[in-house]
Amino acid sequence: MQIDPASKGFLTVFITVIVGTIAFFIASIFLDFSSDLVVQEIKFENSAFHVDIKRFKSDKRYVIQVFNDKGTIAQEIFFGNDFGDKTVQVEAIENGYKIFTTSSNEMFLTLDKDEKNFASLKVKRRVESKEKILKDCLPLSNDENVNWYGGPEQKNQKYPIQHFRFSDYAYITKELDSAGIMERYWFSSRKFFILIDYETPLFIDQNEHEICFTAKKELPYYVHNNVFEFNYKIGVSTSMKELHVSVINKYLGKPKGGMPDERLIRYPIWNTWVEFGRQINESIVEEFAQKIVDHGFNHSLIDIDDFWEDCYGSGIVNTTNFGNLKALTNKLKSQGFIVGMWTHPFINKDCQPYYDEAVANNYLVKSHNGSTETSWWNSKTNQAAHFDFTNPAALSFYRRRLEAIQRDFGIDVFKFDAGETSWYPTDPKFERDWDISPSQITRAFVEMAADFGNKLEIRVGWGTQNLHVLVRMLDFDSRWTADNGLKSLIPTLFQFNFNGYVFVLPDMIGGNQYGADVITKELFIRWLQASTFMPSLQFSHAPWHFFEDTIEITKKFIQLHADHSDYILERFQLAIDKGEPVNVPLWWIDEDDYEAQTIDDQYLLGDKIMVAPVIMDGATTRKVYIPSGKWKDGNSDRVYEGKTWYNYSAPLDTLPYFIRVEA
Repeated sequence: MQIDPASKGFLTVFITVIVGTIAFFIASIFLDFSSDLVVQEIKFENSAFHVDIKRFKSDKRYVIQVFNDKGTIAQEIFFGNDFGDKTVQVEAIENGYKIFTTSSNEMFLTLDKDEKNFASLKVKRRVESKEKILKDCLPLSNDENVNWYGGPEQKNQKYPIQHFRFSDYAYITKELDSAGIMERYWFSSRKFFILIDYETPLFIDQNEHEICFTAKKELPYYVHNNVFEFNYKIGVSTSMKELHVSVINKYLGKPKGGMPDERLIRYPIWNTWVEFGRQINESIVEEFAQKIVDHGFNHSLIDIDDFWEDCYGSGIVNTTNFGNLKALTNKLKSQGFIVGMWTHPFINKDCQPYYDEAVANNYLVKSHNGSTETSWWNSKTNQAAHFDFTNPAALSFYRRRLEAIQRDFGIDVFKFDAGETSWYPTDPKFERDWDISPSQITRAFVEMAADFGNKLEIRVGWGTQNLHVLVRMLDFDSRWTADNGLKSLIPTLFQFNFNGYVFVLPDMIGGNQYGADVITKELFIRWLQASTFMPSLQFSHAPWHFFEDTIEITKKFIQLHADHSDYILERFQLAIDKGEPVNVPLWWIDEDDYEAQTIDDQYLLGDKIMVAPVIMDGATTRKVYIPSGKWKDGNSDRVYEGKTWYNYSAPLDTLPYFIRVEA
């Protein structure tokens, strides 16, 4: 067949275009010029939220994109190494999807909650090789208006929490970092949350760009089988407040079965620790109590803290120092005190014959090599052991000892110290050989403690938001700064509340005066003022050590606290009924107020009282941010307009606080 020259030229161009198009298409497959691939879209029936599972063209990573009700991305979660650059398959399952590859990597995403204003997904993976490491990362937005809340308790408490820095950090309760409250919950101002299951052997890394959650079979977690899970929940809501309260009610839990005894809320707790240290006796306690009464201070509980035993861990009263403890407790009660006694979960090796008996009865935590050795602040290195509260026999024995002290000596309640996992022997082997987090023994310890009523305190928590007891912040140092000093008090208050522990007991007024620290008059008063609208006040360093005006100033703020204790108790009841926090940051009443989202030195009691304590050494003025609305000065009749900064004069006897004016 003959083809004329014009037709031949056209055909040549046509074939060239077709071949070029095919070549570009083939190249796009291998060189990844194609668009990002949406592997699966997950929609919610009852809301406008949705989720995309996507594979990025640039690096072939897989990502979960969570969209809010406005159709914009609330958060992305990158899968670090599950699927690599492999093509995944998607299979519909009941209420969700299974995402998998031919190499048997599997992830299950299932709808959990589907409501108009709140939606969540479960993400689940199970691994059967201890060599496998899973890592999922959340980018931290470069947008300065995106902030993060929740997270761990730390000595240098950050707020907002995107300012933390961690590297391969085991996410368990530990004393070293004051990590007593370690719930695996984070949420952001984009109305997104992530909550990681307790069973996951979790490590975290965090820098200015992202926070990564790693699941791996390594100490301090259980390492004696091949199986572990990496499970978490993610979700979104229409508001931060709605999001957080929903997470509390649906997942973390809220208080049940009552609240702390109201006397501990209305009137101060007094403790012997800072004032006298370890070496105490009947006369010291009696004299301390008498001075409290003689100076006219209100009081509720007095704690005998610390060395009242024959030896540490015996549970037997030292009759040399406390020869007539029953008479002492009777006198303290006649003065209106609730009488408490410090206790701990340790027994020292030289505490004989009690240590040998505990070993013989298998009451102590052992490592997998059979050692019970550990150390704590009242022992020499490796010269102590820890009771195993996962062992029903050990728990019953420990409980009976405390009950006997109550019965024989008139002790009302106990201050339960320690409880963090870092006190156990390395690689612990519990009586119940859980293949999950060692922090389970934290839970067993505090649940046993809560059986002793609602007048006690604990200092750790692990899924125990339901308990009706005060939870104390770990020991603060007597300093002004953020490294475990006064400046970290309010951020820690927020961390407790956002993790669901709303019955907060701030640490002792002025801190613990460890080492070279000194509690000055100014530090003492400013610390008291900062604590005034928190749930409870606790004194140990006595105010009468300072000038006479310190006694009067102290009484003034004790009374101010008492005057507002009805409202504190009202907020407690709201926490029980609705899951609402008690003390919150300023954005709680207007979450679109970006200025309020990062303020770490002011706080709210409920939604009616705003507190702006002076926490700078030597300062007698401060800048105060007034949040949305109108607020009446608690020290005058002036009314301030909201969303504005003001200069406020605050001499040493003045606490800036404000009462919200109802519309």
